[in-house]
Amino acid sequence: MTRVRVAGFTVSLDGYGAGPDQDMSHPLGVGGTELHQWLVPTRTFQQALFGADAGTTGIDDDFAARSFKNVGAWILGRNMFGPIRGAWPDLNWKGWWGDNPPYHVPTFILTHHARAPIQMEGGTTFHFITGGIHEALDRAREAANGMDVRIGGGPETIRQYLHAGLIDELHIAISPVLLGSGERLFEGIDARALGYECVEFVASEKATHVVLRRQGHNDV
Repeated sequence: MTRVRVAGFTVSLDGYGAGPDQDMSHPLGVGGTELHQWLVPTRTFQQALFGADAGTTGIDDDFAARSFKNVGAWILGRNMFGPIRGAWPDLNWKGWWGDNPPYHVPTFILTHHARAPIQMEGGTTFHFITGGIHEALDRAREAANGMDVRIGGGPETIRQYLHAGLIDELHIAISPVLLGSGERLFEGIDARALGYECVEFVASEKATHVVLRRQGHNDV
């Protein structure tokens, strides 16, 4: 059964899931890279991004590994693909991650501007969806073929899917940093009213991991 889930998404102590002023030098906004001190050193991330057989193990790596388990498709907001706004000025930009992105499955980008799919190394193909969150989810479910669909962010994309009642589970890592400004994940969201409850709460040296699940949506 396909689940729709957020996994490995990090917020600051003051609730920001991205810093302000995203540009080429600040892919996650100013200060945003500080959020992921728990993730980047893990063996799972090092293998996914660099193919390296190295990295840390333990609580953080366990959650990182879970975040990639059984994922058959991703959905990303356009800012997660790049800093370009508006119509595509050219077709040279192919994402933040280089030739071999860490997704390794079909990945659907929400945008208002059409673009042909981009086939990357390692099994990732970027598909650009102009019809909104429901079209993207329908396409992702089909591509996932019974596996899970992972909503990768950013915060606004996750909020849209939360408001629509389409996310079954969220794993949020709370990083011990303060960003001060940026984009809050739960801005305008009443998670309790939407039916979410905390089902797991585990702390490591670098993050506190919280799993929220909609009532009636158990693991399968």
